[in-house]
Amino acid sequence: MKTQQYTIEINASAARVYDIMLHQETYKLWTTEFAPNSDFEGSWAKGAKIIFTTEGEKKEGMLARIRENIPAQFVSIEHYGMLSDGEEITEGPTVESWAGSQENYTFDEKDGVTTLIVDVDTDDKYLDYFNETWPRALKKLKAICEASN
Repeated sequence: MKTQQYTIEINASAARVYDIMLHQETYKLWTTEFAPNSDFEGSWAKGAKIIFTTEGEKKEGMLARIRENIPAQFVSIEHYGMLSDGEEITEGPTVESWAGSQENYTFDEKDGVTTLIVDVDTDDKYLDYFNETWPRALKKLKAICEASN
C-alpha cells in the first residue's frame, strides 16, 4: 500500500471548497471522473458510516467510516469493505489488500485561495488509474468551486 498525494489550488474559500466537495449534488459532479454515476449514502459526520456508490446494472461501492471531520480544515475517511450487488462485504480476499486504507483531505486557505491536499492510500495495481483520475477530478472540483465565486 502506498500513499499518493494530489494537490490543487482553488480560488475560493476553504469553506466553499469543503461545502461543494461534500454536498451531495456537487459531489456527484466532480466525482464523475471516477465513475459516471458516483454518489454516496450516509453522513460525513465523524464516526459515521458512509458508502461511496456507483450504479450500473448493479449497485456497487466502497464501505467507509469518517475518522475525522473538521469543517473546512480536514476530513479523514477509512475504507473497510465493499458493496457488491447490494451486499456488504467486510472480510475475505476481495477487501484484505486495501481494508484500512485512508483518504485524507486537508484544506489550507491563504488570502482567499485554498490549497486542497488529498492523501490516498492505494494498492500498486490502482496507481496509474489514480494518477490519471485524481488530477482530472480535482480540476473539475476547482472549476465548480470557482464558478460564480
